[in-house]
Amino acid sequence: MRNIKLTIEYDGSRYSGWQRLGKGESDNTIENKILEVIKKMTGEEVELNSGSRTELGVHAYAQVANFKTKSIMKLYEIKNYFNRYLPMDIAVIEVEEMGERFHASLNAKSRTYLYRIAIGDAPSVFDRKYTYYSFKKPDIDLMKKAGQQLIGKHDFMKFSSVKKSKSTEKEIYLVDIYQDEKEIQITMKGNDFLHNMARMLVSTLLEIGLGNRSGNDIINILDPNSMMTGSAPASAQGLFLQEVEY
Repeated sequence: MRNIKLTIEYDGSRYSGWQRLGKGESDNTIENKILEVIKKMTGEEVELNSGSRTELGVHAYAQVANFKTKSIMKLYEIKNYFNRYLPMDIAVIEVEEMGERFHASLNAKSRTYLYRIAIGDAPSVFDRKYTYYSFKKPDIDLMKKAGQQLIGKHDFMKFSSVKKSKSTEKEIYLVDIYQDEKEIQITMKGNDFLHNMARMLVSTLLEIGLGNRSGNDIINILDPNSMMTGSAPASAQGLFLQEVEY
């Protein structure tokens, strides 16, 4: 049995996330589209593991997934087959054969997300599906200072919409905020992210930058004895899964 690793790029605009998460949710997912092609290609029903389960409307520059197959197709043939039959808003950019024990989720050491905020004089017609537009320019220095308070191991339960989880303690390694004339980019790297966590971190930082929240709110939200919670999740279209490291 071969263990195939895929690196995948996708525009999540018209999909209900990477994976269906519960009853009543749409089957129009990235995972289902890939599974359909695998079945067509190999005739097999397989399990597809992912590096990070992106949410409804979220994009990926480099999602990672793996599946096991008896197929004897060459790696370039697998890649070409995927890109011939997948929708044009999903692309397999790399195919590798891994050892039997490789698992895209369990072996991941870190995930990096990028959030793009447009701040130009007017919203871009062409970038509207891939950025969130802020009509007021936030104070980047305030956002950077608040972002550093997120570094380290914390219980991020109140920066998430998760209802139950084995553990809500995660470790954030990096929060980097870059600004030019047209865009603010927030890069967040951590060992893992809870449901809606990346978007709630972004929205809270943005609210601080806009003066709607205090810079000390991060510390209070992370305090398990405080009732304060993170801001509602930022719009999905600005969020990209940038990298999964192993």
